[in-house]
Amino acid sequence: MPNLINLEQVSKSFGITPLLESVSMGVHEGERIGVVGLNGGGKTTLLEVLTGLEPPDSGRVSAIGGLRMAVVTQRGVLPPGSTIADIVTAPLGGEEHEWAGDARIRNILSGIGIADLGLDSTVDNLSGGERRRVALAAALVQDLDLLVLDEPTNHLDVEGVQWLAAHLLQRRSALVVVTHDRWFLDTVATNTWEVVGGKVESYEGGYADWIFARAERDRQADASEARRRNLARKELAWLRRGPPARTSKPRYRIEAAESLIADVPPPRNSVALASFARRRLGRVVIELEDARLESPDHRELLSDLTWRLAPGERIGLVGVNGSGKTTLLRALAGDAQLSAGKRIEGQTVKIGWLRQELDDLPVGMRVLEAVQDVAMRTMLGDKEISAGQLAERLGFAPARQRTPVGDLSGGERRRLQLTRILMAEPNVLLLDEPTNDLDIDTLQQLEDMLDSWPGTMVVISHDRYLIERVCDTTWALFGDGKLTNLPGGIEEYLRRRATMAAGAAGSSVAPTGAAPTDAATYRNARKELSKLERQVAKLDDRERALHLALADAAHDPDKAAKLGAELNQVVADKSAAEERWLELAADHD
Repeated sequence: MPNLINLEQVSKSFGITPLLESVSMGVHEGERIGVVGLNGGGKTTLLEVLTGLEPPDSGRVSAIGGLRMAVVTQRGVLPPGSTIADIVTAPLGGEEHEWAGDARIRNILSGIGIADLGLDSTVDNLSGGERRRVALAAALVQDLDLLVLDEPTNHLDVEGVQWLAAHLLQRRSALVVVTHDRWFLDTVATNTWEVVGGKVESYEGGYADWIFARAERDRQADASEARRRNLARKELAWLRRGPPARTSKPRYRIEAAESLIADVPPPRNSVALASFARRRLGRVVIELEDARLESPDHRELLSDLTWRLAPGERIGLVGVNGSGKTTLLRALAGDAQLSAGKRIEGQTVKIGWLRQELDDLPVGMRVLEAVQDVAMRTMLGDKEISAGQLAERLGFAPARQRTPVGDLSGGERRRLQLTRILMAEPNVLLLDEPTNDLDIDTLQQLEDMLDSWPGTMVVISHDRYLIERVCDTTWALFGDGKLTNLPGGIEEYLRRRATMAAGAAGSSVAPTGAAPTDAATYRNARKELSKLERQVAKLDDRERALHLALADAAHDPDKAAKLGAELNQVVADKSAAEERWLELAADHD
């Protein structure tokens, strides 16, 4: 396959910080590349250099002649006074009737969620998320060789993310996309680029393949580090033998030790999140009784809602745009006035509310001051640590702690927002789109903390990976004024939305008991795979234990016979489980 764009020994710095150092990469025809890395690590810079929006400091960027490419970045600006139709259809040319009858274009406008905005609406009146969706639609309607997207899922709901993934899989064009959405990355990408330390590491496959490959890389690095440490200890021990040994003759030994020390890789910023919920929750947490919620324009969102959050309950909240998810979260937090009904809050409840906006940060303070503004010290595990120590563990190096909050990037502000909330030691967490602006490493740490967090939690997110991992139950707002429990989780939500869409279009609805969709079949297969993996691990442990027991029972024939029979059964069960696992893995690879 020919290369569409090539980077040859490209370097790019901002100030004294090198983001790309001697990077040589290429995008092949039809390739779909997911770009991952830490916030501020150079992902967006890589996209901008790749597409010519930013010139490299050194090296060369070359593209094939006549390359048809569209780029949707986070800093894209729409022409003031333009209508949605002007932006979306400008690349198509021709008269409106020529493209208005195109089912493919209508599907894109509907799938991205801008069909209801009105094509005659001016972009000046749109929100930031709506503007991003308009720019994305303008790129998707074109017939391209290469599509370059920077965080396209940030302003899409769960349904929109699924639609976008399916659409990109159907296109023939190559794709380069920066995303933190693990499900989207795993579904779409054929290759993954990790931007780390000024370099770009390439891996085959999507998120799962990248995680496996990175784990193997870390394992090899640990082995290399262990060997390096052993050699360094020998070298340094020899150097410490005394002044007589430190002559010009063994200078090569000193240089060898110095090179080993210099070879230590710089520590990568990592976010270590711990559980801060230490306040006891009583029987009553937060309750809404016969509640009625309205939008700011007095449109009814929910009516006659009675919802009682239980201690330790973990809820994922999904729904169509405009159905009232954020308003419901504000009502739980006590920030939104109920039109009717009442809100009850337990006496021991301490709420931590992560807003979608970043307007609750003290921009006049520095990072350390913003953390100390919540608390000077806190307990982390069984140790008391200061605000500065906590900020450092949450990815803010000592030098960065002196940075004014107003100078932080979006991802850093989100991380600071989380730090301040966790520093307050809440026992009820209300999280509104917590994955926005966070890199994958931070998301992994956040999920690790939420996995074992003992308090009550309600999460609004379009990141189905997060919802499925950290939440026990899923509730949905379908825009019908009701809150609906979904025992089948996200898959059930998408099925119901598809049925509603089919019904609205006049299509027949499948009767109850119809065969499950391919997505449901895949989800069930993944569940069975996970169950089999746990079963094999337990059988493996039992097999090892039986081998040890047989060795101890060498002089007891009766006991050895019983253990041998059990061992044979365990081996047979393990073999059957492994064969079933291989069968499922092959069918759903």
